[in-house]
Amino acid sequence: MSGRVRGLVLLASSAVVAALLTTAFANAAPQADPLLSQGKPVTVSSSGACCPAADAVDGNSATRWASAAGSDPQWIYVDLGAVAHVSRVRLQWDLSCATAYEIDTSNDHATWTKIFSTTAGKGGVEDLTTLDGTGRFVRMFGTKRCRADATHGYSLQEFGVFGTIGGDTQPPTPPGTPTLVSDTSNSITVQWTAATDNVGVASYDVFHDGQLCQTVSGTTLTGTCANLNPNTQYGMFINAVDAAGNISQASGTLLVTTPPSDDHTPPTVPTNVHTTAVTNTSISLAWTASTDNVGVVGYDVFNVVNGVSTKIGASNGNKASAVVDGLTPSTTFHLDVTAFDANANQSAASTPILNVTTASGTGCTPSQGVCTATKVGTDDDVVWGLVTLPDGTILFNDRDAHDIVHLDPKTGAKKSIGTVPNVQSTDGEGGLTGLEINPASFASDHWLYIMHTSPTDNRIVRIKYDPTADSLQTSTEQILLTGIQRNKFHNGGRLRFSPDGKFLFAGTGDAENGPLAQNTSSPNGKVLRINPDGSIPPDNPFHNAVWSFGHRNVQGLAFDSQGRLWEQEFGNSVMDETNLIVKGGNYGWPSCEGTSGTCGTAGFIAPKHTYPVAQGSCSGITIIRDFLYVACERGTRLYREQVSGSSLTNVQQFFVGTFGRLRTVEPAPDGGMWMATSNGGDKDSTPHNSNNTIFHVTVS
Repeated sequence: MSGRVRGLVLLASSAVVAALLTTAFANAAPQADPLLSQGKPVTVSSSGACCPAADAVDGNSATRWASAAGSDPQWIYVDLGAVAHVSRVRLQWDLSCATAYEIDTSNDHATWTKIFSTTAGKGGVEDLTTLDGTGRFVRMFGTKRCRADATHGYSLQEFGVFGTIGGDTQPPTPPGTPTLVSDTSNSITVQWTAATDNVGVASYDVFHDGQLCQTVSGTTLTGTCANLNPNTQYGMFINAVDAAGNISQASGTLLVTTPPSDDHTPPTVPTNVHTTAVTNTSISLAWTASTDNVGVVGYDVFNVVNGVSTKIGASNGNKASAVVDGLTPSTTFHLDVTAFDANANQSAASTPILNVTTASGTGCTPSQGVCTATKVGTDDDVVWGLVTLPDGTILFNDRDAHDIVHLDPKTGAKKSIGTVPNVQSTDGEGGLTGLEINPASFASDHWLYIMHTSPTDNRIVRIKYDPTADSLQTSTEQILLTGIQRNKFHNGGRLRFSPDGKFLFAGTGDAENGPLAQNTSSPNGKVLRINPDGSIPPDNPFHNAVWSFGHRNVQGLAFDSQGRLWEQEFGNSVMDETNLIVKGGNYGWPSCEGTSGTCGTAGFIAPKHTYPVAQGSCSGITIIRDFLYVACERGTRLYREQVSGSSLTNVQQFFVGTFGRLRTVEPAPDGGMWMATSNGGDKDSTPHNSNNTIFHVTVS
């Protein structure tokens, strides 16, 4: 067709050619979608003097757009005027074509999604007829010219974009707050009032505490969460979904405590409690297992002082052993053990009390790994992001109060340096989350990098800290990245600078909408990478902020000594995972959770370690001397794992049940580690209803 059109140019007027070419576009289309780009505004990276940008969409192949010569990359994008589904792009090249290029779409001409790429462009007419993208702006992004000498650039006679304008992008309204229909010791059934939608509600997702437990049709207004534990509180809420995949904000939360089961018989008392090892900071115990008419679930270890029992450890599941760590050297502990079952029936304490004195000395050997845990501060809110300032003091975020707090770990003294503006909680896990400073420039620029939930989205901002006034200078706020969808849960929130300070990485959640994780045009369910000023690095794989995708809810990021990025994310109900992040990598969610599901799908990258959700639900991570430390909430423990090549080996567990839920770990300036708990109020967005401790942990 190209040769015929060019022949006609020699014989006919440009008006005739324009008419013929428009007809040819329509006749050649393999589907009914119309031409959308003709006559629309275009923007280009550069233009040669001969050939303006508008000539690429004028319907006339006798004219053309030409870029500047001798430079890659070059690009052209057209503004379709409204969001469209793009099904076809037709490129008619002059001799200066592209060997390597891609087609991208965007809703804002800043964040781009690749829908086609090739390194084997041949010029002439390239008719791309099987595209599937959405956006208002469509771009040809050329990275290698057919004529690579310094006197030629790119030259497009016609840039034709075909598709359909519009499409349903409006989510349903939130369903009504659920009410209780019935409950048993292992299930809860709720009902709710219907959501509304401009087209129609297709289904409802039923959640407890951020875990999806059932999906029902759009005409069904009841749902059940099963496989629950007796005598346990759950937060039930509902999301509505339409046929286009738009998901509502969550309903209100209904708190339900499952009733006890009919089992009221406690386990027998553990016997023969004895030590198997003692160090200066830990005591290893074992005992003869208890029995139970249904089954022993686990054991708790208590220190008894003047008749008062304080829990200081727990078994790993129902194993008849425990390691109590983080202890003070040369100190005597008075220990007993109890057993409990799934209905929270607890045995009497073991007898006699076992008196054990920890060894002397303050060292922390490699065989120990993790040693003393010393309290350096407390807080009554959810402690989330945490950074160390050059003077050794700490700043941390109060997630629900929206304050940044300054703590002196030497004295325990603390003060709020200010409230971050425009933060809104989500009646769940949103609010003021990530906090980071640039290791290369903070001493001079004093920027605090912050991730938070706003009334409309999750976003990344930066605000200057005034060290002299010890205050947050909110008037300096700069918004770096917006448009990360929010919901009650799955908001991600961790920030981490690359060691050289050149790039800021962010972990996001899928906003309770799993398919977003596989959509590289969406920032949700991703690890993001931006420049410190919020601009997009030109070597990002999808020409937007996305660095890797296929994640559920990212709350941990850390770099190792080789400059490689490790990531921690929450699973749904099967397993959590630790991943080694690579540029453009797909980590499988929602098809793959850890190693369960369709994880063998070509292109999915397997995790380096997984954790059963009951022993995991892990949030923050840090790497110190190439050991990865993983703080777990539901699992109430700290994992220590050696980074060995591209694997994680020598996996150990510490503080099992000792301090409760753990959320944040960060390096301390003396080679140790800061560790913050997340006990009480971490799922309800209520300010100042938590009971949390910040520790300094000695590690080898």
